[in-house]
Amino acid sequence: MLFNSLSFTIFLPIVFFLYWFVTRKNLKAQNILLMVASYFFYACWDYRFMFLLMFSTLLDYYTGLKMEEAANKKGKKFWFWLSVIINLGFLGVFKYYNFFIDSFADGLAMLGVETHFPSINVILPVGISFYTFHGLSYVIDIYNEKIKAEKNFVDYALFVSFFPLLVAGPIERATHLLPQIKKERSFNYTKAIDGLRQILWGLFKKIVIADSCAQFANIIFNDSATQSGAMLVLGALFFTFQIYCDFSGYSDIALGTARLFGIELLRNFAFPYFSRDIAEFWRRWHISLSSWFRDYLYIPLGGSKGGTWQKVKNTFIIFLVSGFWHGANWTFIVWGLLNAIYIMPSILFNTNRNNLDIVAQGRMLPSLKEIGQMMLTFSATVLAWIFFRAESLTHAFQYVGNLFKGLFDKEAYAKAWHYFQLEIGWVLPALLIFFMLIEWLGRENKYAIEKWGFQFPRPVRWAFYYGILLIIFYYAGLGNEQEFIYFQF
Repeated sequence: MLFNSLSFTIFLPIVFFLYWFVTRKNLKAQNILLMVASYFFYACWDYRFMFLLMFSTLLDYYTGLKMEEAANKKGKKFWFWLSVIINLGFLGVFKYYNFFIDSFADGLAMLGVETHFPSINVILPVGISFYTFHGLSYVIDIYNEKIKAEKNFVDYALFVSFFPLLVAGPIERATHLLPQIKKERSFNYTKAIDGLRQILWGLFKKIVIADSCAQFANIIFNDSATQSGAMLVLGALFFTFQIYCDFSGYSDIALGTARLFGIELLRNFAFPYFSRDIAEFWRRWHISLSSWFRDYLYIPLGGSKGGTWQKVKNTFIIFLVSGFWHGANWTFIVWGLLNAIYIMPSILFNTNRNNLDIVAQGRMLPSLKEIGQMMLTFSATVLAWIFFRAESLTHAFQYVGNLFKGLFDKEAYAKAWHYFQLEIGWVLPALLIFFMLIEWLGRENKYAIEKWGFQFPRPVRWAFYYGILLIIFYYAGLGNEQEFIYFQF
């Protein structure tokens, strides 16, 4: 069930009505309703994989209780590692088995040894990387005695499966979400309207910007060998906006939907394309995953303690694991490696925390220095996204090579301009400019239109919202619907 589908527009109001008008004032009934709705939401994707979600939930719930009951450290460690190994085992089999087998076979083939290992032909269970990390953070926090094991199974199951975040995050923490689940919630009109506003902006990002950019990104990437350098630049730029608006659009819808039920989820994006260096970019992009790796991998590895070598080593580990988390393909690993290389100067010269504030905070326009920093960071990010989007390393290096070879081909620019005028037109660029302008004006808020236009009369604000809504309906009617990119992870 897609957030931008007709089925979800029916599903959400029904759950909302039952939640606030039938089960109100009964916390237990509300949580049961949300849990059942969440499992139904997941079953709409593929009911056959519900057993994985249920098994993972039962496993972590039970091992959490057993860790707390353990009489000694040894017993506690046994239950902890049982949960970790089984969870990562499922993730490894479904997501990485074929990758490891194929890579091992390719390595032997390079040595002249021909092998034929069996592969598995199974689709990746949607959301498995996200709900696995929900459970892992829970058992790790219990093991480190940061939290107590949850005794109420419904509350824990809801924490893992809450439908707004189930299939593509944000990756929640038990310390943040479970207390909200266990606390009585009352309807708040202001928060509900705020949630609807964030959903509206998320749908605009996804349906209008991301899906429109996807059409041209797909055309150019799928035929990159015959494209000019100028066209390849366009393709990379279109994918850059596609992946941001696709994923942050999903997060906006998820956060806005959760707010309709009185629940606040972790923020996942904070205007990353306005970053002034790569370190700032990673504090603003997929925040819940970046902070997860920081807290559960980087710090346990020693973090920044132990000198420069320790920081360099741990940083490379984090980015390589992050790349591997995204998918079983060498392109993702190289993408992670490239970002690790990008961030190295700030690690080596201790400048990685130079830009903790918001760019041009309190000012309408950035300085020339800030413009230069943002352009350099954005350009490096665009280059890295080529590896993320490419089908293989051969495809990625071919794309990058042809891009740089064709940068100074004047004839190619003329052809690209002709293609731009005939095929792309001026509507999508105008929408992109409008989108970036609204994002810039709203960069000091939690999302772009959180406080948009409150200084204007109400008719102006509502004209803006209805204008956005009409654009969404128009683009939804074009039939260019694309699945959310992060569902494959």
